[in-house]
Amino acid sequence: MKKPELLVTPLDLTNLKDLIDAGADAFVVGEERYGLRLAGEFKKDEVKAAIDLAHENGKKVYVAMNALFHNEKVDELSDYLQILNEAGADGVIFGDPAVLMAAKEVAPNMPLHWNTETTATNYYTCNYWGRKGSKRAVLARELNMDAIVEIKENAEVEIEVQVHGMTCMFQSKRSLLGHYFEYQGKQMEVEKGKERAMLLHDKERSNKYPVYEDENGTHIMSPNDMCIIDELEEMMDAEVDSFKIDGVLQTPEYIVEVTKRYRKAIDLCADDREAYEDIKDDLLNEMEELQQDHRPLDTGFFFKETVY
Repeated sequence: MKKPELLVTPLDLTNLKDLIDAGADAFVVGEERYGLRLAGEFKKDEVKAAIDLAHENGKKVYVAMNALFHNEKVDELSDYLQILNEAGADGVIFGDPAVLMAAKEVAPNMPLHWNTETTATNYYTCNYWGRKGSKRAVLARELNMDAIVEIKENAEVEIEVQVHGMTCMFQSKRSLLGHYFEYQGKQMEVEKGKERAMLLHDKERSNKYPVYEDENGTHIMSPNDMCIIDELEEMMDAEVDSFKIDGVLQTPEYIVEVTKRYRKAIDLCADDREAYEDIKDDLLNEMEELQQDHRPLDTGFFFKETVY
């Protein structure tokens, strides 16, 4: 059986090395200026170092350029793409057609992964962007399992699905937290960046939503982490191409431990389905033990209509 790529988001170069040892096949890196909700900040020289390290170990690196670009940044895209092309990046993740147009001019052989976070919801749209030049479509997190399988069955491009981690519920380009404190006549009490994320506490539902600001605006994240380590069979049988673990707002140790368990689950599900069935509940229990008290696990939208 074909094994999906195990795609992980490292925090830094040290974490990337540990994730290679943990069994990851590929990585998403990048810098805040060009990519959305990255687990770690990789400047240009660090991107090059990450690519070199990954390639030395037979792994791949995809660079995120899926931010929402305004006019002042458009002229930078070609230069950044040329740097990534020379560094040997295995692909670029994009949502804005400006990236695709720039890539056709300066890096025509660069593989492109279409990722708009929310609008990859049917195979016609995935195939549209495939015919424009994309190699892969990153599906919206709001899809259920049946929809994912149907898309894969009809897709002309590779399909990537997030299988673990938090998801973004809301993004605004505005500095909502900073403006709120300014409105109250207070100094900004939350520094920009993921190091000091706030928690929006919904006492009625006992949910805590991480909120943070960066150069791309304000991000409100889901209160739970999705986890389908015990429900991989259907997507494996459909030959979904890539399973993503999103490590945003997590510790390097957590990402490594989660990666180890998904590596084990994927290998068993592909090579020995009976052994996977025997151990998958234990793997889920181990995942639950890794979780922070205020972040329970659930199956996201895979088996229900809404999760928040």
